[in-house]
Amino acid sequence: MNTAPAAPVSLIPLAGVPLVEPGDDLGRIAAVALRANGLALEEGDVLVVAQKIVSKAQGRLVDLATVTPSARAVALAAETGKDPRLVEVILSEAKRVVRQRPGLIIVEHRLGFVMANAGVDHSNVPMPEGGERVLLLPRDPDGAARALRHALMAEFGKRIAVVINDSFGRPWRRGVAGVALGAAGLPALVDRRGHPDLFGRPLLVTEIGFADEIAAAASLVMGQADEGLPIVLVRGLSWSAPELPAAALVRPAERDLFR
Repeated sequence: MNTAPAAPVSLIPLAGVPLVEPGDDLGRIAAVALRANGLALEEGDVLVVAQKIVSKAQGRLVDLATVTPSARAVALAAETGKDPRLVEVILSEAKRVVRQRPGLIIVEHRLGFVMANAGVDHSNVPMPEGGERVLLLPRDPDGAARALRHALMAEFGKRIAVVINDSFGRPWRRGVAGVALGAAGLPALVDRRGHPDLFGRPLLVTEIGFADEIAAAASLVMGQADEGLPIVLVRGLSWSAPELPAAALVRPAERDLFR
């Protein structure tokens, strides 16, 4: 399976995407933004969409004023110095707490991701008057990617792929990098085991996080702060492996040496 680009790869951020509100049609927003930027989707294009606008469209906002923390949340908040209401929201999204220290809670999210604060985020979230809202991850990122892909293929008549990305910290390395939370229309994971290397030796363990690599590349042009560029068109990639969702990127428990 080859994931090398057939031509130079272009990363094109879409300017002018409006602030997304609960209930908004992301397919319509993306189509309008593409045309406003003088673009139309072509065969093999990949549209990378920031998790935040997917979550906002799904209404995944929680006003902390409405949250009553449990005894467990209060105890964990005392250990970490966090708002007990925020900790309650984090716990509601988590399967288990992996580690905690002052200022940080690492959990296994209900979707399988091991991440800080269950992805619950304050940044780039509008606040109600006198309140404080946080944003949760999408309910089903792969499903959201499929729905957006189908809407855009119907609009433009081209077979494309969609990746929903977010920024994660990484074990043993400083700094955040883009990862794929959801994917549709491409192989999120490419298994190269058994294929020869340059010298004919078979690869034994190599699996490529194809969707993660696309997500990270798009994050370079999306930015992490106030850039306001939540959609990026990636053009020039090619692949031949079968489609796999981003859920395939989560390492199974039986193969996780650190669990």
